[in-house]
Amino acid sequence: MSTYKMKELPIEERPRERLKEVGKENVTNKELIAILLKTGSKEKSANDLAIELLKKYSLKDLKEISLQELMKIKGIGEVKAIEFLAAIELGKRIALKSEERVKLDTPYKIWQDAKYFLSGKKQEYFYCYYLNTKQELIERKLIFLGTVNSSITHTREIFKEAYKVSASSIICLHNHPSNDTKPSIQDIEFTKALMETGNIQGIPIIDHMIIGENNYYSFYEANKLKN
Repeated sequence: MSTYKMKELPIEERPRERLKEVGKENVTNKELIAILLKTGSKEKSANDLAIELLKKYSLKDLKEISLQELMKIKGIGEVKAIEFLAAIELGKRIALKSEERVKLDTPYKIWQDAKYFLSGKKQEYFYCYYLNTKQELIERKLIFLGTVNSSITHTREIFKEAYKVSASSIICLHNHPSNDTKPSIQDIEFTKALMETGNIQGIPIIDHMIIGENNYYSFYEANKLKN
């Protein structure tokens, strides 16, 4: 089966040539996607596929798109979809790493940071932010997936990582797939267990947050944490 190739398009429609000519900052989202796709199909060019993707998905949606969803689009096979997902994931990791020493000293700042990768998830993700004495981020760490509980295994993993990175304090956070940020009974019990362990270990839990797309719940702001 023949495919549309970039070199068969007029110069002004070739996104690679456009990027070389005007710089990466000045090409459109469609052109960037077309470059990643490289080629089209028998019926559609890479530009056509890029337009179709942007019609179906916003950039925010593309950040979390799955392999199966990509492959539902005629003209995007497994290899092309995997390469596209790899580029998106690399971009996400670069964006997170570039802010590693950001100071996260308010729940609002934490929410702004965390909603980038927790919004829209279909199951619970439990992360820990490990901070230094200046409350600067040392590392973000996914600890487990699923509903939070007072499991000793989970608690052990949280503090084991803290010792690895020499953290001075910890912020715990997770999402609710329903986007309802009200803490459950399990959230409250687990937070109490974390607080007790943090006091014993000498590495305090300074907040536990439930992250929503448009809002958040902070145990610290709600005065539910005790020193």
